[in-house]
Amino acid sequence: MGSIVTFNRPDGKTVQGYLAEPAAANAPAIVVIQEWWGLNGQIKGVADRLAAAGYQALVPDLYRGKATVEEEEAHHLMTGLDFGDAAGQDIRGAVQFLKGRAPKVGLTGYCMGGALTLLAATQATELDAAVVWYGCPPLDYIDASKINIPLQGHWATQDQFFNIETVDGLEAKLTAAGVQYEFHRYLAHHAFANETAVGPGRIAATQYDPVWAQQAWDRALRFFGKHLG
Repeated sequence: MGSIVTFNRPDGKTVQGYLAEPAAANAPAIVVIQEWWGLNGQIKGVADRLAAAGYQALVPDLYRGKATVEEEEAHHLMTGLDFGDAAGQDIRGAVQFLKGRAPKVGLTGYCMGGALTLLAATQATELDAAVVWYGCPPLDYIDASKINIPLQGHWATQDQFFNIETVDGLEAKLTAAGVQYEFHRYLAHHAFANETAVGPGRIAATQYDPVWAQQAWDRALRFFGKHLG
């Protein structure tokens, strides 16, 4: 189990986050960015899983203590979030915090967090690698020339929130900028790696797929192992 920690943003303001730690000292680290639900049990579980794999994992609390299981409220929280501030301050602050205690730091995020991962990859120069899960901001917001780290992406071909044509456009931008990246496409729906996206409680157009989720996790851990050590 992890603990709540407080860290500084580049502008000096403080943010809290959930930190899961492995048994080994001085382990490499990964910042984990939430879906639009907030800092909930599921995303803490992602951090715990990364800690079990040998990484320090920090989930910054972008919503400042708010979380929800309701789609309408999640949309409200997400639309109220300043994405530029979250990427350039909250997330970069989390990266800098981990850089003070780890040799290398990666970044990963899901859905809204995937979009923020791409934005932060253009701003957090301290990063060493990033993995994006089915989330992308408007392509005009991405200055691919500022991405100087290896990227991995996991995308669902049946995604109704982030259509696969957008991913094609993103690939074109990354290729033109000479970014080192590898993208994987899965015959799946949005949130296919979220184990809570099952049954009658899930929102429409999301569906957990344990087989694709395991393959994507295996790929992500191999990628981080290669680039973070």
